[in-house]
Amino acid sequence: MMTEMQREEFPQVFHLMEESFPPEEYRPRKEQEALLQDPAYHICVRRAEETGKICAFIAAWDFGTWVYIEHFAVSPDCRGAGLGGKMLRDALAAFGRRVVLEVEPPTDEMTCRRVGFYQRNGFFLNRYAYRQPSISAGRRPVPLLLMTTDGEITREEFDRLRALLYRRVYRVPAAESKR
Repeated sequence: MMTEMQREEFPQVFHLMEESFPPEEYRPRKEQEALLQDPAYHICVRRAEETGKICAFIAAWDFGTWVYIEHFAVSPDCRGAGLGGKMLRDALAAFGRRVVLEVEPPTDEMTCRRVGFYQRNGFFLNRYAYRQPSISAGRRPVPLLLMTTDGEITREEFDRLRALLYRRVYRVPAAESKR
């Protein structure tokens, strides 16, 4: 069962984040933990029944009409048994509205498999050029694509969504978020 992360579980979640993402795609620990103060930011976890250890998490931002999944990871020990798909479907049902997430462009076997996973779980790949801004000082921007539930988005929706993500998630000044 997926539940809200308890504050004392953050070190486990951050460790899984470090294992699962390149440094350009997550903040340093203190910055990531500081997000817990933002009422729009939530982390849900799935624990192993036998040990209580966190085996997966979804970190998401609730923006009213949209939910943005910033991070989603399954522990290497728990992969391959369908847990990721089940957790994602449960999250989508709980969110009950459109969801957006970022993915690497499908250029090799791993990135194609990741995009395929999200497509099998109801997401659509949007082909508009998108760049994740630097997530923290010293981290470089990353070329990514947006995937959304409930169909592809229009260019106008993409522009509004990018501006929202840049402003709220990446703290990019308004003038720069329109580029």
